[in-house]
Amino acid sequence: MRILLVEDNHDILANMVDYLELKGYVVDCARDGLSGLHLATSEHYDLIVLDIMLPGLDGYSLCRRLREEARRDTPVIFLTARDSLDDRLQGFKSGADDYLLKPFALSELAARIEAVLRRSQGGGKRILQVADLCYDLDTLEVSRGGKALKLNPIGLKLLAVLMQKSPHLVRREALEEALWGDDCPDSDSLRSHIHQLRQVIDKPFSNPLLHTQHGLGYRLAESADGV
Repeated sequence: MRILLVEDNHDILANMVDYLELKGYVVDCARDGLSGLHLATSEHYDLIVLDIMLPGLDGYSLCRRLREEARRDTPVIFLTARDSLDDRLQGFKSGADDYLLKPFALSELAARIEAVLRRSQGGGKRILQVADLCYDLDTLEVSRGGKALKLNPIGLKLLAVLMQKSPHLVRREALEEALWGDDCPDSDSLRSHIHQLRQVIDKPFSNPLLHTQHGLGYRLAESADGV
């Protein structure tokens, strides 16, 4: 899932980027309204998180132009400290799908994003695929080449992060954070789970998908360089 964040506060933006990338989203950023509009209309995004008070072009105007001029129906979640009923109504009238008041918890933002994405996709299946490896996020069923594979809960979580970021490299620190937060068991735990995952998704097959970049992290892709 690819998300565009349009927010002029550097600290808020950095915190959102770090948190959402750990959740497996691919994140692009804009610090002003005109840059946000350009990205929103020239690239494909599954969802936009949009601040209202922006330099250059405010969030209301950006959302209206996205809907009326660009004819884009990309889901939009507004962020704002303005909590009056008129402000919220104006946000929805301009085309917003949801509205989150500052200050907010990052966990709530993630929950709102997931809920809006579910609605926008009509409750359809959420399936990750890399080459012939498939992972149904709703049923937790994993298969490769049509053959069902069995993974433990940590293996499933690890696989989801790697597939969502594929073909990009995922650093060790990001994987440890996604699996255990600040309570990582020990330095060998990730290596052990990577080994177990590789035994299931790669060993029975001729073409390996899980690649190690020593000293940096891991990549799930058809080739070791992600190309």
